Amino acid sequence: MIKKLEDIVSEAKGLPARKLVVACGEDPHTIEAVSRAQVEGLVEVIMVGNKKKIEEVAEKHGLSASIFNIINLADNKAALKQAVKMVREGQGDILMKGLVGTPDYMKAILDKENGLLPPNGLLSHVTVLEIPAYHKLLIVSDVAILVLPDLEQKVKILGYAIEVAQALGIENPYAYILSSVETVSQKVPSTVDAAIIKVMAERGQIKGARVEGPAALDLALSKESAAIKGFKGEGAGDADILIFPNIEAGNVFYKACTILAGARLAALVMGTTAPCVLTSRGDSEESKFYAIGLAALVSARRTGKA
Repeated sequence: MIKKLEDIVSEAKGLPARKLVVACGEDPHTIEAVSRAQVEGLVEVIMVGNKKKIEEVAEKHGLSASIFNIINLADNKAALKQAVKMVREGQGDILMKGLVGTPDYMKAILDKENGLLPPNGLLSHVTVLEIPAYHKLLIVSDVAILVLPDLEQKVKILGYAIEVAQALGIENPYAYILSSVETVSQKVPSTVDAAIIKVMAERGQIKGARVEGPAALDLALSKESAAIKGFKGEGAGDADILIFPNIEAGNVFYKACTILAGARLAALVMGTTAPCVLTSRGDSEESKFYAIGLAALVSARRTGKA
């Protein structure tokens, strides 16, 4: 089982390199991350964007753009459209956002005719956190896309998180559906959703994880808290997956972990026909590099090459 972000890279290195298509990869962190990923054998990089800018930025940072296959499209919208098209048509295994706005990136993915969202699909953001205070990687969702997921959406979110966990070698993860309390109350709708999802898992409607909920965060992550409170839930203090009731809870947790607790991360957009790397333009080269490694593992598992 993979317990560190470095282990993701080690695992991905042992697989056939996936084809990574980068839309508008003209910023330093993206170029550094994809260059490292190609040199280490995780991916074969196809850059779609302004060739001159890509070469200039690479040279400025002591890198060579000659290792990339560059498709020269100076217009960002045209480059983004072409990158998505290539992944849609199977010329690439992974899509990655470079120097392009997130709304435009998401719009291109969601395009009904030319995007990457399958029928009845749902986009969700899955983040893998390496937190110094926790004993293994933690998969959390959704912290960036879905504002107030309903029951059906939470089931899909959980499914995507399970897929990521299994790509990390966690075949039967502990998944906690979070709320503020453990008792079911109509006054706290997230507790009702959590209880229903737990029953669905018990009846085999959700496969691939041991599901617990509703539960407060401390019970999912602290065996001591669970013991003090007499909580008997499966996997107490040993959660692999956290599903948040809304984006506010998820985003605050994610930022608290990274800013205050020194967590490192890798993140993907799931629900698409191919893994999509969505990082902020301000994210570090390291975060983008680990996201590429994670995408490579998910892609390989989907195609039976993991």
